[in-house]
Amino acid sequence: MNTTIKKANLQQRDKAVNWHPYTQMKTAGEAIPIVRGKGVYLYDHDGNTYIDAVSSWWVTLHGHSHPYIAQRVSEQLHTLEQVIFAGFTHEPAIQLSENLLKLLPEGQQKVFYSDNGSTAVEVALKMCIQYAHNREKKKTKILAFKNAYHGDTFGAMSVSGKSFWTKPFESMLFEVIFIDIPNAGNIESLQQQIKDLAGELACFIFEPLVQGAAGMLMYEAKDLDRLMKFCREQNILMIQDEVFTGFGRTGKLFATDHLMEKPDIMCFSKGLTGGTMPMGITTCTNEIYNAFLSEDRHKTLFHGHSFTANPLACAAALASMELLLNEETRKNIERITRQHSAFTKVLESVPQVEHIRQIGTILAFDFKTGQGTSYFNETGKKLYNDFLQRGIIMRPLGNVVYLVPPYCITAEELDFVYQTIMDVLAQYQV
Repeated sequence: MNTTIKKANLQQRDKAVNWHPYTQMKTAGEAIPIVRGKGVYLYDHDGNTYIDAVSSWWVTLHGHSHPYIAQRVSEQLHTLEQVIFAGFTHEPAIQLSENLLKLLPEGQQKVFYSDNGSTAVEVALKMCIQYAHNREKKKTKILAFKNAYHGDTFGAMSVSGKSFWTKPFESMLFEVIFIDIPNAGNIESLQQQIKDLAGELACFIFEPLVQGAAGMLMYEAKDLDRLMKFCREQNILMIQDEVFTGFGRTGKLFATDHLMEKPDIMCFSKGLTGGTMPMGITTCTNEIYNAFLSEDRHKTLFHGHSFTANPLACAAALASMELLLNEETRKNIERITRQHSAFTKVLESVPQVEHIRQIGTILAFDFKTGQGTSYFNETGKKLYNDFLQRGIIMRPLGNVVYLVPPYCITAEELDFVYQTIMDVLAQYQV
């Protein structure tokens, strides 16, 4: 059979019915039909092979179609696929909560399940605002960082930095106070801003150490610690959004492991299930949980999802967590971190590159364009196609090129990615 015709047919059918995310469908090229994945590789309909260097939007920790995760999901599928989580429970959800809480800061005591990163953030925001409400205090303002990204639902958009993404909805977003990310030079002015607002702030939400969608912007743990310590002194609840940074991405299990200060609430998704199934988790302290315990039913946290704590997703997360805690995975994370660090030294000599940054398995740099950094920089499209033609899936954020590989990538595969980056960059003149 003519595979070219079949591929064209799939693309036509796709275009007829599907609306793809973050895609201007008028100008987008044809979507590439992927037929299977194995480890670090994805295979298209024509038999072309691609290294998934961005872990399929940062979710695929252990590689595609991991046999152990597949086995655990299959076993669960034949036992219990779904049950309402209001009034009922099940072993996978209990076990997952127990296992996760053991890895988190001691103060994290309760787990609330949802279905993705945005909703994990929505739950966290509602917890903080209703925490104040249940205690008969009016605290409705939120503190967040400029350039933040916390998701695409309305609450998550509200606490994300104002941009072209959120502009059509600006009049519908709630009030948020945005501050710069901390550094040695601005910490005192930030503290003063916070002190002036403390009585009105329901919470402070932040991406720890790395602002992913903003262009992999990185900042120091010691500066965040100072800001968190001050917020604690001002009795401001803190939400740590670990949707991207969780499960090993920063070289430690969680970004919080780089910090001395600890949050009141934490949000998780992406790597939670190893990229196998959608799931979101919001954890919190007993202090927050206890503010909702009452004979008054109006103090209930009224939030839920049809697939809350879905047993299949819990099984996938449990399997992924086992793999994450394996000695082999730990060594792989350490190796990738070392390889990235060595490659940053190579990049320093490349004239087309600036602002090289790395933490753990996350490596990023800016491609010089003379126009500053922007998600809408057209260079990103060109670079994307250059890498794709060479068998590597990378999705630059405008002119920001980054690597977030699955932990199963070998040293040789990663070296191939590095060499391809060098080859692509060599095509462009500064």
